Amino acid sequence: MAHPKRRRSSAKQGKVRSHDHAKMPTLAICPNCGAWHIYHMVCNECGYYRGKLAIEKGTTA
Repeated sequence: MAHPKRRRSSAKQGKVRSHDHAKMPTLAICPNCGAWHIYHMVCNECGYYRGKLAIEKGTTA
């Protein structure tokens, strides 16, 4: 098996790992109810996606 010939320095290691952090999802405002939702996803509040009803949201009583 191949092994690295030289040790990777801590500076180089930090540069390699600089893009491995968790990113915040892009948020959008629902045009139907005005709530924030994740971009390209169905709104959790009203169930609409791109102006059309995608999920029927029922009331629990």
